[in-house]
Amino acid sequence: MKDLTFDRHRRLRQTDSMRRMIRETHLRTDDLIYPIFVTEGHGVKNEVASMPNVFQWSLDLVDQEIDEVVSLGIPSIIVFGVPDTKDEVGSSAYHDHGIVQKAIRQIKEKHPELTVIADTCLCQFTDHGHCGVIEDGKVLNDPTLDLLAKTAVSQAEAGADIIAPSNMMDGFVAAIRHGLDEAGYHDVPIMSYAVKYASAFYGPFRDAAHSSPTFGDRKTYQMDPANRLEALREAQSDIEEGADFLIVKPALSYLDIIREVKDFSGMPVVAYNVSGEYSMIKAASKNGWVDEKAIVLEKMTSMKRAGADLILTYHAKDVATWLNESK
Repeated sequence: MKDLTFDRHRRLRQTDSMRRMIRETHLRTDDLIYPIFVTEGHGVKNEVASMPNVFQWSLDLVDQEIDEVVSLGIPSIIVFGVPDTKDEVGSSAYHDHGIVQKAIRQIKEKHPELTVIADTCLCQFTDHGHCGVIEDGKVLNDPTLDLLAKTAVSQAEAGADIIAPSNMMDGFVAAIRHGLDEAGYHDVPIMSYAVKYASAFYGPFRDAAHSSPTFGDRKTYQMDPANRLEALREAQSDIEEGADFLIVKPALSYLDIIREVKDFSGMPVVAYNVSGEYSMIKAASKNGWVDEKAIVLEKMTSMKRAGADLILTYHAKDVATWLNESK
């Protein structure tokens, strides 16, 4: 044995402080974006049955959630709206007094330092649950673009710091950038859902946002989970059309895509740690099958290691609490 020569990698793993000294990937509270669901009504704090500790909030109560987010040092939220009325073109998505617009105004008035992102889509607001205009059972691409641009402008007017279109229509970034610029919002960035797969991991979100389609599915506009090169084509189109951030959704089963999009684009990349990924861990933790803190922090670190600059996650408050405790 004394004549053997080999590397001693374990030398750098001997103590916690030594392991921290050479740690390559770091998770920070500043990396987190927390989703908020706002709804019409008064005194509403409805826990989403399939998403423990995630609530729909009416505007008279949502301040308590926002205050907690700010106190934890989370710098950004994304707002999803649950309207009380829907129609075939999702008109409450772009109404001056739509639920998202009202929430943005209220949040920014109390917490101007908080970066407020507006999810820009129609599915929560249409009576058919699809992300665009329907004709003969098909989602029409180009007529939808006008409505998305109107929605983005109304959200910017309400005070949104970032517009995050999630519809996956062809040309949606170009249409929204043009609409924002025409309205004078040249400095409002677009956080594009550039790579959004037709995933089975979205079920709990659709409970929270009341956004399940009433017929068919979204496979004609969201991506096939089997495709890798298509993701790069989608990302390239959004870059050319004016996107400032690129979202990859979902995250956990698409870490390879996050890495490729980051290496390919060099742009800020956001991993969307979606509802199904969240709920699986919550269910397993409730049953005592996993250590929730350990597995969540490992999952978050894997997304950062894969190349994500930011993580949009329902775990954000828990993660921020754990990170603050470790300081």
